[in-house]
Amino acid sequence: MADVFRALDDETRRLILDELAASDGQTLFEICTLLTMRHGLSSTRQAISQHLAVLESAGLVVTERRGRSKFHFFNSEPLAAITQRWPVAEKGSST
Repeated sequence: MADVFRALDDETRRLILDELAASDGQTLFEICTLLTMRHGLSSTRQAISQHLAVLESAGLVVTERRGRSKFHFFNSEPLAAITQRWPVAEKGSST
C-alpha cells in the first residue's frame, strides 16, 4: 500500500491517472500530448515514462502491448483496497 501512496504523492502522476480515468488505453505519446495541451506540462517523454513506471509498480496502471504500441490503462483496484481498509463513516453516525 505504501507504493500506492508514494505514487499518488506526485501531482504529475495524479494528472496522468485523471487522464487515463477519463480516456483509458492511451499510448505514451497520447498521454504526453494531453498533459501538454490540457495542463501545460512540458515534461519530456522520458520523465512521463518514469512516472508511468511508478504508477505501474504501484498497480495503478496496467499496460498492454499491441504490435509496436504500448497502451496504458487505469486500474482502480489499489484505490478500492485503501477504501476497504479505512471505510468512511457516514455523516451523523457516532463511532
